[in-house]
Amino acid sequence: MRLKLLAAFIAIAPAVLPALAAAKPLTVCTESSPDGFDVVEYNSLVTTNASADVIFNTLVSYDEADKKVAPALADKWEVSSDGLTYTFHLRPNVQFQQTDYFTPTRPLTADDVVFTFSRMLDASNPWHKVSGPNGFPHAQSMGLVKLVKAVTKVDDSTVKFELNEPNATFVPILTMGFASIYSAEYADKLEKAGKEAELNAKPIGTGPFVLKSYTKDAVIRYDINPRYWGPKPKIDRLIYAITPDATVRAQKVRAGECDIALSPKPQDVAAAKGDKALKVVETPAFMTAFIALNTQHKPLDNEKVRQALNLAFDRTTYLKTVFDNTAQPATNPYPPNTWSYDKSIAAYPHDIAKAKRLLAEAGLPNGFATTIWVRPSGSVLNPNPKAGAELLQADLAKIGVKADVKVIEWGELIKEAKQGQHDLLFMGWAGDNGDPDNYLTPLFSCNAVKSGINFARYCDPKLDKLIAEGKETADQTKRAQAYEAAQKIIHDEALWIPLGYPTAAAITRASVSGYQVSPFGRQNFGAVAVQ
Repeated sequence: MRLKLLAAFIAIAPAVLPALAAAKPLTVCTESSPDGFDVVEYNSLVTTNASADVIFNTLVSYDEADKKVAPALADKWEVSSDGLTYTFHLRPNVQFQQTDYFTPTRPLTADDVVFTFSRMLDASNPWHKVSGPNGFPHAQSMGLVKLVKAVTKVDDSTVKFELNEPNATFVPILTMGFASIYSAEYADKLEKAGKEAELNAKPIGTGPFVLKSYTKDAVIRYDINPRYWGPKPKIDRLIYAITPDATVRAQKVRAGECDIALSPKPQDVAAAKGDKALKVVETPAFMTAFIALNTQHKPLDNEKVRQALNLAFDRTTYLKTVFDNTAQPATNPYPPNTWSYDKSIAAYPHDIAKAKRLLAEAGLPNGFATTIWVRPSGSVLNPNPKAGAELLQADLAKIGVKADVKVIEWGELIKEAKQGQHDLLFMGWAGDNGDPDNYLTPLFSCNAVKSGINFARYCDPKLDKLIAEGKETADQTKRAQAYEAAQKIIHDEALWIPLGYPTAAAITRASVSGYQVSPFGRQNFGAVAVQ
C-alpha cells in the first residue's frame, strides 16, 4: 500500500510543483534616487514611486481603469449638502508595518489621519516644524492650509474634514501621494526619542511593501508586508536598481539583470519591440514636458522676451531628436485628452524674424545672456536632456541670446529651482488623477510660488482667481470656462516653452506578467508576477 501511494505521489508531483513554486523577486531599473521616504516633503515622481506607491496608502485612490476615485484606507465617505463637510469611514483592522525598529500596538485609527494632516496644515503641530527645508510643497501649492478648516476624530474609525469653502477637487487631491497616511504612534515614538529625522529614512506605512534597505544611487530593497490589508503581491521581494542612464536600463533588462526598465528612450522602445525576450508596455501619459521661464529674473519678466524665446525654439526638430516623434507637440499645460483643453489656442510658430523683432521691442536688439538648467539623466519627460538643452541653446543663439547650459544633479536641481535660482528650466509634470486642476493649482497659482513648484514664479491675481473659480463648483461646464480662460493667460504670457505630451512606456522581460504603465507615472506592482 505504501509503495502504491509513493508511486502515485511521484506521478503527480511534476504537475503539482509549478503551482507550489515560490514567488520570485521583482527587480525594477529606476532612473534616480528618491529625495527620501517622507513623501509629504517632496514633489518629485521618483520619490513618490519609492515611497507613496509601495510603502504607504491614502484614504482614497484613483482607479485608472474606471477613471474615478475609489476606496482605499477609507471604504466609504459622505459629503454634506453644502459641500463643506467630508466624513470618511476607515476600513477596519488595517495594520501598520512591523519592522526591527517599530512594532505597532494598534491598527489604523482616526488619530493617524488627524496626525497626518495636522502635521502639514497646523503650524502649532510639533511635527510641522521638523520637516525639511522644502516644507510641505504639495499641501502648500494645493492651498490646503486655507481650504481645510479642521480635521477631527469622530470616533476611532471615523474622521471628519471641514472646509472653509466648497472645492470640487478635494477628494481627488486625497489620491495624491503626499496625502499618504502616517502612523501617529510611530511619530510619537520618534519625537520622544529625539529622532524625528528617521521618519524620512525609516518609514512606516500600511502599504504592500516594507523598506528593507537603501543605498543612495545604487539600490532600494523592499520586503513583502505580511500584515498588508489588501491582496498579497505575487512577488516575494521588490528591488529598485537605481540606474540613471536610460540606455543602461534597457541593456540591463535585455541582459536579465532587471525585470522592468522604467522611462526608456524611444529608440530603446523601438528596439525592444523586435526582441522576443522582451515586452513593451505603453500608454498615452497624463504628463507635459516643458521649459519653465523664471518671470522673476530679468529680462524674463518681460512677456515679449518670453514670447521671443517661444518663437525661436524649433519644437519639431526637438521632438524628433529627443522623443523620436513619440510625443505629441504641446501647446497648453495639460494634454488634449483632458476635459477643458482649449483647442482654439495655437502653438507659437518657429519664427526667428519675429522673435528678433520682439527682442528689439523689449529693448534687447543684441540679445542677452541667460542659463539653461537640465538634469543629467533621462526620464519619460526628457529622454535625452543633453541633446534637448543643446538644441535650445543653438536656437536661442540665432536671436542673439547666449545661453549657458548647466547640468545639475536631479536632487540639487529640484532644490535650487524651488528657490527660484534658475532662468530657463527643463522640467516636466505628471498629473495624479486626470483633473485639470492637477496642473493649474500646483504650477500656476500664487500659493505654488511660495511652495516653489510654480517654476515660472508667476503670481497674477486674475489667473489666480480663475484657478480658484474652477474649484468652487462641481459644474464641469463652469469649471471648463474658468480653465479655458486660464490657459489663454498662460499662453499669451508665455510662462513656459511647452515641449510635448509624451507616451509613458516601460520595457519588461517576457517572463513578467501583470505590469501596467500608469498614465500618471505611478507604480503598482500588486498584480505583477515573474515566471
